[in-house]
Amino acid sequence: MNGAKLRARLQAGESITMFTPHHASSGLAARLVELGADSIFVDCEHGTWSFEDVRMTSQIVRSVGGATIVRPHSHERPVIIRYLNAGADGIMVPMVDTAEQAGAIVEAVRYALPADHEKRLVIGMVETLEAIDNLDEMLAVDGIDVFFIGPGDLSQNMGFPPSPRFGEPRPAEVMEKVAVAAKKIRSAGKIAGTLVTAEELPHWLKRGVQFFYIHSDPFLRRGLAGIQTALGR
Repeated sequence: MNGAKLRARLQAGESITMFTPHHASSGLAARLVELGADSIFVDCEHGTWSFEDVRMTSQIVRSVGGATIVRPHSHERPVIIRYLNAGADGIMVPMVDTAEQAGAIVEAVRYALPADHEKRLVIGMVETLEAIDNLDEMLAVDGIDVFFIGPGDLSQNMGFPPSPRFGEPRPAEVMEKVAVAAKKIRSAGKIAGTLVTAEELPHWLKRGVQFFYIHSDPFLRRGLAGIQTALGR
């Protein structure tokens, strides 16, 4: 499984990109990898991907050299196990607030794949103020490869909208918390990740973030806007 390849690259100090196609489309997922994405985000929390979609897309994405990272809708142990058994190269679990929860996720992965769990990438999502407060204990849990700071849910947890208007920055208070979390993660010698735009990526790269989740829609939006401008619309 290509999750092990992603881990090796991260441990070597490389940066990894994860693009979301926003649609349950194995063809689009594969095309994003062909165009340069390292991995594909299969969002089963907010998206419409089925278990069969996960199985098929994982195979197709691996065939072109990429990896699929699946986000389940919750910490439910059977759900995590099932996505891994369907062939996901990695699992990205939302709302990990405590060391106990992080440990349970690792245990579920190892139960699902007793012989080859090391071939999958395990990502814990830090999305609340509680999680940031508990980060020191969470970072001590063995088996979490990436601690991913989710600025959207963190924004909501702090009383802000989940995302700013297109082209506008997130609230400074949220970005400060993301920076605090990223510094804690890096100081512990762990891998930090977060959601970025193309414009934000250099900022976080300089601060040691290595795992970057990127939406594909902004590229489509800008491309289509350019066409509309060319047409005088």
